[in-house]
Amino acid sequence: MTGPGSPGPLLIALGVGLVLIGLLVWSGALAWFGRLPGDIRIERESVHVYIPLVSMLLVSAALSLLLYLIRRFL
Repeated sequence: MTGPGSPGPLLIALGVGLVLIGLLVWSGALAWFGRLPGDIRIERESVHVYIPLVSMLLVSAALSLLLYLIRRFL
């Protein structure tokens, strides 16, 4: 029995979202992610440093929006 506080629909939505993101990554549609202007890449002979500043800001904004919408409508 599912009630208004049931986590079932939320878990299903999260699972579908993960599958969609996985398909996008697998198909190469997100190849630009991690190579945005503002992401720091330093590559030398023996040192590789990668700091994805802008990419993580984008992820943070998307997750904040998603959590806001979930709280607002559930």
